Amino acid sequence: MDKFTTLTGVAAPLPIMNVDTDMIIPKQYLKTIQRTGLGKGLFSEMRYRDDGSENPDFVLNQPAYRNARILVAGDNFGCGSSREHAPWALLDFGLRCIISTSFADIFYNNCFKNGILPIAVSEAELDRLMDDAKRGANATLTVDLAAQEIRGPDGGVITFDIDPFRKHCLLNGLDDIGLTLQKAEKIDDYEKQAAAKRPWT
Repeated sequence: MDKFTTLTGVAAPLPIMNVDTDMIIPKQYLKTIQRTGLGKGLFSEMRYRDDGSENPDFVLNQPAYRNARILVAGDNFGCGSSREHAPWALLDFGLRCIISTSFADIFYNNCFKNGILPIAVSEAELDRLMDDAKRGANATLTVDLAAQEIRGPDGGVITFDIDPFRKHCLLNGLDDIGLTLQKAEKIDDYEKQAAAKRPWT
């Protein structure tokens, strides 16, 4: 998993409440277990018209936001079914940080396991960040995980809370497998001792 330290980039505004995982990545894209290639299906029912052409009104199709790295979204983001394809699609598109007032628990946990930083802020703070995001590519945000700060284009700073363990994992690029591999030496020692004690197994 890629480390998350400091991220500076364009923030796309998505002022929609209750964006569920089916909106993030519709069911027809769930046939794969590959984590890559799902970016094309991200928000596909809003991004594309029935004939497959792009919907120019959708934010991520607009020139200023095609390379957005941050998404500023309405309350209760990631609700609905527990599909891990949702953070896979966001990450494959290039989004590394989602800011909202609240997240569905399973989606929130899945973000951390895939190198995405979900940040919960107050309604007033979200309004400020949404205003910044609506200014387009000329207004970038900086998310500093170590300092737990979001810095706006005009110098404003918003601080955020994060669980220390999750922060440690993101800063060091540790997913569940990475955490396990940190104990590889102890695991090997245990396996050797177990084999010596029970050679018949």
